[in-house]
Amino acid sequence: MATNRSTSSTLTRAQVPGLQTDEDGFLLDPGAWSREASRILAEIDGVSPLGADHWAVILYLREHYLAHGTLPVMRHVCRVSHLDRDAVRKLFGGCRAAWRVAGLPNPGEEAKAYMD
Repeated sequence: MATNRSTSSTLTRAQVPGLQTDEDGFLLDPGAWSREASRILAEIDGVSPLGADHWAVILYLREHYLAHGTLPVMRHVCRVSHLDRDAVRKLFGGCRAAWRVAGLPNPGEEAKAYMD
């Protein structure tokens, strides 16, 4: 499934009421997440519209993080979601955008280095 990654968006994180993010665009409170929040964050990141494969990844990322407090290996996410091993990159442009769109908090500098 192709995504539309534009370099400019009509929205910025600062314009989205009710979504508090850090300087890297990660939600400060994963409990503030909703499907609409993911749609908005995806639009801001140029990853829209969200299709079934996007939602499979988003929901698995959230489930794993909320259960374990960690970032899962993205190939595992793809395998569990029945997607090819590079699906996260194809769908979101990378792991960092997938984590942001999933409404999860900043995973820290070391984890972000692996996300690029």
